[in-house]
Parts: sequence; C-alpha cells; structure tokens
Amino acid sequence: MLKINNIEVAYKKVIRVLRGVSLSVEDGRIVALLGANGGGKTTTLKSISGMLKTEEGEVTDGSIEFDGRRLDRLMPDQIAGAGISQAMEGRRVLEHLSVEENLLVGALRRKDRTEVKQDLDMVFDYFPHVKRLRRRMSGYLSGGEQQMLVIGRALMARPKLMLLDEPSLGLAPLMVQEIYAIIKKINVEKKMAILVVEQNVQAALGIADFGYILENGRIVLGGPAAALKDNEDIREYYMGLSAAGARKSYREVKHYRRRKRFMG
Repeated sequence: MLKINNIEVAYKKVIRVLRGVSLSVEDGRIVALLGANGGGKTTTLKSISGMLKTEEGEVTDGSIEFDGRRLDRLMPDQIAGAGISQAMEGRRVLEHLSVEENLLVGALRRKDRTEVKQDLDMVFDYFPHVKRLRRRMSGYLSGGEQQMLVIGRALMARPKLMLLDEPSLGLAPLMVQEIYAIIKKINVEKKMAILVVEQNVQAALGIADFGYILENGRIVLGGPAAALKDNEDIREYYMGLSAAGARKSYREVKHYRRRKRFMG
C-alpha cells in the first residue's frame, strides 16, 4: 500500500534529516517505526502526509508511493484526499472547540453526512471516555483523553492508512495499554493499515506486525515484530533489558555502544 523508496529529506535545502530511508506498509498491517528522539521518525511521517512542506522541508531524492500514486509531489490536502490521515505528536486538539466539534473537523472533506454521523458513533464506541465528554471544551481534557480524541479525529476521515505519532507520549502506563489495545482493535475490525512512530518500543511491538529501527536518519534494522522483540540489541538499548530479561541499568552502559552487527 505504502512504499517509501530511498528518500532524502532536508529542511531549508540545508539541514539533511533523512538519508536514504526505505520502508513499506502492507494493506491491513500495523508497522512500527522506532528509535530514539531526534532520529527522524516524525519527519518520515510528515514526508508521507505532506506536512513537511509547511515547515520548509522537502523530499530531495527518492519517492513515496501510495496505492501506486506518487505522493511526495502533492500538497497535504491532496494526500488526505488519497486516504491518509495523521494524528500529530503532542495531542494537537483545537482547544476552543468541543470534543464533538473536534471530531467533526476530521470529516470536513466528506459529503456523506449520514455516514459521518455513523462514524461519530463508531468513534464513541471505540472511545467511551470521549463519548462522555463530547460537550466539553477539548482544552480541558487530560492527556490520555486528548490522545483518544486525536486518534478519533483521524478516524473520522475514513482513511486507508492512519499515521500515529508517539501516541504513548507523556501518558501513564495503564493509559498506554488502553490506547494501544484500541489501536489494535481498530486495525483488526476495520482492516486499516497503521504506521505508528514510537519511542515506547515495547508497546509498539506488542501490536505491530513489522517494525523498523531509525537511527540518525537511517534505517538500521527491520523485521517482523516478534523477531525485533527477541533481538538482544533492541532489548538492551531500547527496552532496557539484559539477555536474561532483567531490567538493565543504563549506568552500566557507559558509552551507549551498539554492537557491530547491529549497525550492519
């Protein structure tokens, strides 16, 4: 469904952020793009959704294709019309609007008003917390409630591919579990492809079919989620676990050196 072919991305034609990134998302699958902060994960999502253009960034080489159509030359509204919806990092709700009004913003491009109402009920079914707060101003919601809201707003566009940027950011562990369980349920019931960017490797690989590790603008590892979860380097450097499964103290990793095979 989605193919990113060896893209290079630069801001203001000077600051190169992505260096030859290639990845793919199959129809109906969840793919996790993982890595430390500053590695280029969010830039990758913005390259797909077209939001890169709003920040003086551009794909300078390579290509992005969705359902056989070239995306990297299109504007964000054209990409949204093609069936891609992004839930931005940082829970960017429209604070002066109610919860229900925020959700309806996600359906502004749609003309099928009867089905919009049905999809509103669908979002409320997935997120009962959001339904109870439907009349409240969005700026007064908790972090977890706002995260549910932005995912629901992305769903209202009826996307073929949903992009999720750090859905666990700043949330308590129990809330992270709840949100990820709902993401998986949406994927299974709607057969929707999802590309999720995360630093919480354990949460993302818990629901993903496939994953990629992005470091300093390059993909350094990729494979089935189950294989990545068992990878000794990922367990040590991203999950903080030793080979025996015990949580590892980062004081023991003085220089944060990756093994040579990992960099290969």
